[in-house]
Amino acid sequence: MAERRSPAAAYAGRFEAASREEGLRLAELPFLTHVNVRVDPASPAARDIADVLGVPLPTEPCTAVPAASGVTVAWLGPDEWLVIAPEGYQPELLRKALGERHGSIVDVSAQRTTLLVAGPRARDLLAHGCALDLHPSVFGPGGCAQTTLARAQVVLLPRHDGVLVLVRSSFAAYLSEWLLDAATEFVT
Repeated sequence: MAERRSPAAAYAGRFEAASREEGLRLAELPFLTHVNVRVDPASPAARDIADVLGVPLPTEPCTAVPAASGVTVAWLGPDEWLVIAPEGYQPELLRKALGERHGSIVDVSAQRTTLLVAGPRARDLLAHGCALDLHPSVFGPGGCAQTTLARAQVVLLPRHDGVLVLVRSSFAAYLSEWLLDAATEFVT
């Protein structure tokens, strides 16, 4: 069996080298589990899914809630969420909670990878290719946004130490190159 490679695996060394610069850290967080959840937020099924997740499904636009289990649930639309979980998370538990009721639980892990842009200069770097106001007072932990970064569709999840950038696997190399190029501005 062939060794499993993440979409940005070829950039690990270059990310590490760029991370030696003051105030910036680039990395891929490979193989996180991503599960798309579609369900009526007012339904009993939504409550059952929330019980499995350990947190309610956020109903406020552009918000994300972390659970004690290392799972984060990000609002993508009025009846759509993205569950981001550690590698090996079993979406079958969510499917069982949904049962035969109206909705869907789809493992989309192979569709995306997660890049970390961290450190005090992270938001400055991202601002080069994103039209959103990324200031922590506007877009801090607990937020999420579907947007474009350097013309690639992404989901941004701010954290205390930086921003998770969820990008489609087919755009991982392009966005990795863009981040590395944009990071050269911070070389002293």
